[in-house]
Amino acid sequence: MAIPEDILNRKGVRKAADIPSKVLQLLNRGEIATVNLTEWLAVDQRLLLTHFLQSIGKEEWFGNIDSELNAQKKPSANNNAKTIGLAFGQLLNQESLDDFMGGHASDVVRCWHCWACSIQQDETSALLDAMKPFAADPHFGIREVVIFATKERLAGDLSTAIPILAQWTKSEDENIRRYAAEVLRPIGVWTKKIAAFQEDPALALPVLTPLLADPSRYVQNAVANWLNDASKSQPEWVKAVCEDWKSASNDKATTYIIKRALRTINK
Repeated sequence: MAIPEDILNRKGVRKAADIPSKVLQLLNRGEIATVNLTEWLAVDQRLLLTHFLQSIGKEEWFGNIDSELNAQKKPSANNNAKTIGLAFGQLLNQESLDDFMGGHASDVVRCWHCWACSIQQDETSALLDAMKPFAADPHFGIREVVIFATKERLAGDLSTAIPILAQWTKSEDENIRRYAAEVLRPIGVWTKKIAAFQEDPALALPVLTPLLADPSRYVQNAVANWLNDASKSQPEWVKAVCEDWKSASNDKATTYIIKRALRTINK
C-alpha cells in the first residue's frame, strides 16, 4: 500500500499525544521512518518487533527477546533499541542482518541493525569500517545510535581509532566528518566520559585540527562541543588551542567554533 504524501512529507509534532494515529500505526508496523525525536520515543518497539519478526518468518524469537527487554534495569527507548539489536546480533550472521535490516524503511529497525552489526566485529578497524554506513545514514536517529554503539570501544583503543578517524575528516560527507569528532567527545551526551582526553585532550588534535574551518555547521558544532567538554577539565589548553586556531584561520567557521568552544570558560 502506497504511503500518502502528506504522511511522508509531515513535519512532526512536539507532543507524543499529538501524533496522528495513522502515523503511529505505520511507525509501529515499520512502514515509515520517524521525523523527529518525539516520534522516535513514541515508537512501541515491542509492537514493531512483532511485525518485523513476522516479516522475516521468525515469530518464535519474540519470547526470548521480550524476556531480555523485561530484564533491563533501566528500560528506555535507547536501551530497548540496544537490547533488541544485540539480540539480533547473536541470532543472525552479518549477511542475514544486512538482508533483513539493511535499508529498512523504519529507522528504528536500522538502529537495531547498527547495534547488531557492532558486535559482529572484534577489531577496532573492522568495527569502524562496519559502522561507517551508519555514521553516514541520512536519518538523525541512526547517526546518534552509532555513537552509542561504538564510543566505549573506541575509547578503549584510541591508538587505533584516532588515526582512522583523522582520515575520516577528509570525507566529502559531513555526517562522516561530524561522527569523527562527535564519537570521541570527552564527556558527550548520554555516553561515558573518556578519561584519557580529560587528562590529555591534545591526543585528539589529529581529528580536531583538520576540522577547524569546516564549512558544515553540523561539524562545527561537534568540534566546538568537543572543545567545550575539554574546557571543563583543561581550560588553559582549550584557550591555547583557540588562540592557535584564531592565528591559523580567519574563516567565519573558525570564529564560530571558537566562540562556542569557549562558552563555559566565558560564562
